Amino acid sequence: MQDPGEIARFRDRCSVFMGQLLDELATTPDRPRTFPDVEDAIGWPRRRLASVLGGVSHMRHHEFGGLRPYHFNGDRHSASGRWEIWMDAAQARGLRDDDAPRSGRGGRPPA
Repeated sequence: MQDPGEIARFRDRCSVFMGQLLDELATTPDRPRTFPDVEDAIGWPRRRLASVLGGVSHMRHHEFGGLRPYHFNGDRHSASGRWEIWMDAAQARGLRDDDAPRSGRGGRPPA
């Protein structure tokens, strides 16, 4: 997913937890991090990230054709040997540049 409008719409439609994840990924564009590293940065308990990704799966497939505003490296293809997640610079820019008030479910409250 690269279109800033589509990224903003995804952000608006997701849960507060998914919004927190997207915001955190946008802080370090183009830098893959392991799930525990991201959970530590957000202050989440272990395995929450996987749960959040599972929770957004239905919406992502039905509303966005399976596209996601982040990337994965599986454990076999990552430098760390663990699952890694990141947002590329264009995705992070699209998320940061969207300063529209949030209507509800996304992690940012309305202005």
